[in-house]
Amino acid sequence: MAYYFIAGIKINNPAEYEKYLENIDEIFLKYKGEYLVVDSDPEVLEGTWNYSKSVVIKFNSRQDFRDWYYSADYQEILRYRLAAATCDTILAQGLD
Repeated sequence: MAYYFIAGIKINNPAEYEKYLENIDEIFLKYKGEYLVVDSDPEVLEGTWNYSKSVVIKFNSRQDFRDWYYSADYQEILRYRLAAATCDTILAQGLD
């Protein structure tokens, strides 16, 4: 069963956020995720969207997600994203 990590991100400190971006791809390659969406200019169709970036990452299982998100490597750089941006994230189960 696939799981999707979905993030709405409003970058408040681009320099600090860059520290996150410098290492995310290297860490992400160690895990079984697949970027489906990385969009810095999504089109708002309904309501309000107070984010400057949208991200959707697919994982083949909840365990694959947990292995990535809770890894020591990711937790080390996550602090830069959380310090630099307002983030709303969810993990959603796919319909597989």
